[in-house]
Order: sequence, then structure tokens, then C-alpha cells
Amino acid sequence: MGASDPTVKTKPAVAETGADTDTLLQTRDLRKQFGGLTATDDVDFGVAEGELRCLIGPNGAGKSTFLNLITGQLEPTDGAIYYDGWEITDLSSHERVDRGISMKFQVPSIYPGLTVRENLRVPLQQVADPSEFDERIAIAVDRFGLADHVDESSSALSHGQQQRLEIAMAMTLEPKLMLLDEPVAGLSLEETEEIADLLRTINDEDDVAFIVIEHDIDFVESIADRVTVLHQGDIFTEGTIESVRNDPDVRRIYLGEEE
Repeated sequence: MGASDPTVKTKPAVAETGADTDTLLQTRDLRKQFGGLTATDDVDFGVAEGELRCLIGPNGAGKSTFLNLITGQLEPTDGAIYYDGWEITDLSSHERVDRGISMKFQVPSIYPGLTVRENLRVPLQQVADPSEFDERIAIAVDRFGLADHVDESSSALSHGQQQRLEIAMAMTLEPKLMLLDEPVAGLSLEETEEIADLLRTINDEDDVAFIVIEHDIDFVESIADRVTVLHQGDIFTEGTIESVRNDPDVRRIYLGEEE
């Protein structure tokens, strides 16, 4: 989709996320209402290229709704989404994937009736020639610790292995931005540390930016460049994990602590 495409507005997007900026994603006045409920309320949120940002907040703060607005799973009531020099507010989920945005949901969205190899072939069909499949699958299963399971049914994998498989599937799409919704929910401490190491490696080696929703504050501390706290559908505060964790108001709303 080129610059002449009338469905894509470029001027504000270029100013917000164009080549002269370090910002990869920027939302402006982003709002989503479900009847009388406002799930996100005029959110202005930006992520830099190659940044690893965590998004935290109490249940019902609007975190998953916000990610679904970015991926196009939901349409905003108002506001704009700018990404990599383009306005993507009205683009379909598929078009956003084509532009380099991948999403990993809280519950692994793998194909349980297929093997690990076959699961990886599904996204590869969008970005690679069939002659490259075997080599790229071999690289992916080695990198994500699945080489010994490549021809096993994905339904036989452990929960942690399924999480790694879905991240591997998302990475085959060669994203510039990956969105993760609670990637370590239900994992053991060892599995959580493995996912943390994996995300840091991808962030460092592939220069992929991340937005990660997570309730495990220790996991957040182990990976985040910056942390955004959502509360009642809007940004409550942003900063380093140290500043956020030590903020008494954050501790009150997020950790349930009394002053």
C-alpha cells in the first residue's frame, strides 16, 4: 500500500512517527466506548523504535482493550493511531500485520491439531518463499528451544513451550512491533525466566519493539525499559520501573496497598 493510497492519511502520521522521529507508534486521544462504559479514555501513548515497554494496571484498567485497538481487533470510538510514518486507525488487522505489527494473546493461539513445524509454516506463507521454509523453521525451533519437538503435535507441548511456539510464529512475520498480553501467565519461575531472556534477546538482536501487558511485577522489572500504568482507561503515570514501583499512588491502585 503506497503513499498514494487514499485510505492512508500521512501528514500527521509523518510528524508523529516519520523518519525524522524515533517514535514507532503513537496514539492520540484514543478512546473506546462500549455503550456507557469508557474502556480507554483519550489515551496519548508512544513507543520508540526498539523499546521494550511494559503496560501494567489493575484489572479493568483497559489494557487488553488498548492492545486490541492497536492491532485492529477493535475499532476506536475516537482518536488516531500512527505507526512508522502512517496513520493506521482505519486499517484492518491483516494490513497492520503486513506493516510489521504482531500480537501474542494471553491464551496461546496455536493450531493444536498441527505439529510445531506445521504451525510455523502458517505465518511463513505470508512472508517467505516455500523454498525457504525448511531453513527458516530449523532456525526458529533452535532459537526458541523447540528443536526436539518440531514434529510433535503442538497440543502435546507444555504451556511454556506453547508460549514460546506462539512467539516464534509471531517472529516469523518479521515484525517491528510485537504486542504481548500476559506472556508468562501460568508459567513456573523457570519458564518465566526463560521468556524474559527470550524477549530481551529478541529486543537486542532483532531490534523489535515490544508492548507487554503483565501482572507479574518481578517479570516487568526484569525486562522493561519503561513502564506505563493504566488506570480507569487512561495513563496514570509513566517512568522507569524503579520510579513506578516506588510511587505510593501506584502501589495503592495496582498493589492494593494502603497509605
